[in-house]
Amino acid sequence: MLGHKAREFKQHKSISLEDLVPDDNFYRRVERSIDLSFVRELAAEFYSNIGRTSVDPVVFFKLQLIAFCEGIRSERKLMEMVNLTLAHRWFIGYDFDESFRDHSSLSKIRERFGLEVFQLFFERIVEMCVQVGLVWGEELYFDSTKVQANANVNGMIDRANYEAKQHLDQLFEETLSPFGRLVAKYNGKRIIGIRKPHYQRITDDQVSPIDPDATPMQSSHGGNAMLEYRDHYVVDGGKARIILVCFFLFSNSQILHCFPLQS
Repeated sequence: MLGHKAREFKQHKSISLEDLVPDDNFYRRVERSIDLSFVRELAAEFYSNIGRTSVDPVVFFKLQLIAFCEGIRSERKLMEMVNLTLAHRWFIGYDFDESFRDHSSLSKIRERFGLEVFQLFFERIVEMCVQVGLVWGEELYFDSTKVQANANVNGMIDRANYEAKQHLDQLFEETLSPFGRLVAKYNGKRIIGIRKPHYQRITDDQVSPIDPDATPMQSSHGGNAMLEYRDHYVVDGGKARIILVCFFLFSNSQILHCFPLQS
């Protein structure tokens, strides 16, 4: 007899998310291996003692780990995946009937934390790897790859006009607020360029208003140039292959992000 499965769902009160995620699941192993509670201390200064309760910083960083492990670049897609995948819900501690805030909350949290919190997070993780003996320290590997930017190369505009407008906007902001900063800095110091190329580049004259730090690069698979970044990694030569340092270069050959191992 030909079977026909009707889509009829019942309300089950006896099912627990804890029972549905296998004990050998990848995210269970991550949860057993690392305690991320330290991020609350890193993020504490960015929150007030009054007002609506925020998204737990531990949950935020767990979502970033899920995005990295699953190769997800869109926060909208990330939240869709988390809502559908039981192991992801278990990992961030959200039960069946708990709804997460809109995906735009992740962008706001990231902007609030800035580079410093992410760097401290990276350094703490590397320190944990050192403490448990995962870092050999006798041999290092250097690797580089391209990362596509979320911007269209055809949307680049004249750099001089763009920088003039940005400068005026910053001056206006500085006038309105005593806390405004005219020049964005990293740890209070400007990160200087590594080299000055002798040739004329597209990014010397043009810039993407959507992603000013991206630069046109030829795709590894051929075809037209796309806006991308070039990121570099220093990897420990031990069996665990722990990333010790990573930095990204943007259009004027300066270091954009640098997460070093603090000794």
